[in-house]
Amino acid sequence: MTIPLIAMGLVAGARAALSPNCDARPGDVEPELVVVHGISLPPGEFGGPWIERLFMNTLPPGEHPYFDAIQQLRVSTHVLIRRDGSLVQYVPFGLRAWHAGTSEWRGRSGCNDFSVGVELEGTDESPYDERQYEALADLVAGLQRAYPSLAAGWIAGHNDIAPGRKTDPGPAFDWSRVERAVRDRGAEFRREVLA
Repeated sequence: MTIPLIAMGLVAGARAALSPNCDARPGDVEPELVVVHGISLPPGEFGGPWIERLFMNTLPPGEHPYFDAIQQLRVSTHVLIRRDGSLVQYVPFGLRAWHAGTSEWRGRSGCNDFSVGVELEGTDESPYDERQYEALADLVAGLQRAYPSLAAGWIAGHNDIAPGRKTDPGPAFDWSRVERAVRDRGAEFRREVLA
């Protein structure tokens, strides 16, 4: 267990690949929620440069048929957790990453404004790697230490804030494992499950 140091909006030890797909958070809004996503590109395939190319707006449409449909998207996340547990940071935490889209949490719309987006390389159906759970728990604990606004421990899946539109991180994601790991690090974990 290594809780990362977070300073100046960046995670120490993460590889930085800063995406242009971000902007300022509105007003004095601080992050209050961590949103967990799942992503693989092409769908169901792991590794390779394609997630990063998507976040950098350099996804080549002819490289794979699926890329034709998504290459015009302008999206990002704060942090990607690869299958091996390594972190890549695309947006500093003080800025708004474009990860949630049309979304609502506890009666508030526009979750990008007040959340931190964390993508896990995976699919709804494939088990996530143990190293990803450990890295996510370390990251959540580090974020809570760095940002008092996150200390309450609110965490949600993309499916929780965009029901009917998004399904990730999916049924393969083990929320109880994350909760135990986060609490083992002395951090808080609070999640409202949709009915």
